[in-house]
Amino acid sequence: MGEWQVAERPKRTDDIGEYLLSARSFEEYVAMFCLDDEDFRGAILDCPGGGASFTAAACSQGIEAIAIDPVYVRPTEEIASQVLAELERGESWTRATAGRYRWDFYGSPEGHARLRRASAEAFVRDLAEHRERYRAGSLPCLPFADNAFDLVLCSHFLFTYSDRLSAQFHHAALVELARVSRTEARVFPLVHHAGRHDEPLIERLIDELTEEGLSAEVRSVNYEFQQGASAMLVVAKGSLNDRPNDIPARGRARR
Repeated sequence: MGEWQVAERPKRTDDIGEYLLSARSFEEYVAMFCLDDEDFRGAILDCPGGGASFTAAACSQGIEAIAIDPVYVRPTEEIASQVLAELERGESWTRATAGRYRWDFYGSPEGHARLRRASAEAFVRDLAEHRERYRAGSLPCLPFADNAFDLVLCSHFLFTYSDRLSAQFHHAALVELARVSRTEARVFPLVHHAGRHDEPLIERLIDELTEEGLSAEVRSVNYEFQQGASAMLVVAKGSLNDRPNDIPARGRARR
């Protein structure tokens, strides 16, 4: 995942190790973040993008999307090699902890592995052909202007690595995600990579963000892979019930 500001963490037997450069698919993003055609009418930022094929698939459908990740500072060939190598580490982790997951979305562990392999390969192809879609940068300081994107998505980083990212880091990152979003930022999942929940951290962050004039709430989603991970945190500068009606129409997403 690159160089992130980290907090000291204890050694644990259920620690996945280094940040996983995972390759989630467009279909997974749609389910994780409850994305619909309205969401696809504006510009979307995937932060951090890792090896996900969301940006590649979105752009192929006429949706305006880019991804940002500290790993994108590296040469294309090096990133591609790492993403493909990380497939095995990710699958080894899920096989070793298979009891923590629900396989409904994928059909089976084999279906999960096939989808991730196809997603990684799509990412690698798009990275080579459209490097401009992949920006190097990291939270909590993104190289974008205020309101640069209509929607910001943050997959499997905040809360997922709460064993090494401090509460202060989470707060600064959420404020930054909201800053560059014109409508809202969505964060999924809200559990640690080993399945631990930290409701006090979530409640503390919501209180802090509210005190600073942001709107923040937990919303259920129709997706659950990690058991108990079926909600996202939504953060916005205005009311979460408000939605701009002047977002220019863009290509509609194929499902």
